[in-house]
Amino acid sequence: MCLGIPGQIVEISDPAQLRAKVEVEGVRREVSVALIGLDGPEGAQVGDWVLVHVGFAMAKIDAAEAKETLDQLKALGEMYEQELSDYSAEVEGLQGERPAVAGGQS
Repeated sequence: MCLGIPGQIVEISDPAQLRAKVEVEGVRREVSVALIGLDGPEGAQVGDWVLVHVGFAMAKIDAAEAKETLDQLKALGEMYEQELSDYSAEVEGLQGERPAVAGGQS
């Protein structure tokens, strides 16, 4: 099962590459906001809540929906804890990694 988890944008880390830092339950992670964008009223901004799945902010959601979703996820208990554990492990695994460069060069 795959879950989209609500996270709040705490920083636009790389506007040129459409990257933002999102906080989920105290864990910060850089995600792509390419599906949402940064421009206009619908663009991602610091303070916005987004639904995060596999490193992408899939959609903006309001604070009430974020709270309701987090509450429902917490109610799932063990499954939620495992998802957060996997999320944290992924973040730790990404620390220090450099993005791949086209053509296989780094």
